[in-house]
Amino acid sequence: MGIDGAEGFDPYPFILLNLVLSCLAALQGAILLIAAKRSDQIASELAHHDYGADTRTRDVVEAPSGEVAALRAEQAALHQLLERERA
Repeated sequence: MGIDGAEGFDPYPFILLNLVLSCLAALQGAILLIAAKRSDQIASELAHHDYGADTRTRDVVEAPSGEVAALRAEQAALHQLLERERA
């Protein structure tokens, strides 16, 4: 605008400058949308990985819990058997 002035190729309403700035804004908007989409994709992949890790951890924790429950039931049965033998 400073170079163009009142006598330049683009008079006061600066229509050409407005067009250039609008095109720049459109390009920036597209670039920001692409970056946001990529960021969402990365977040989705991280969430999927976290879900898989949580599922594996749950399986690892539940397996010994079931074994402990079975051992307690077996111990209770043996305890009852010993009580019957003593009586």
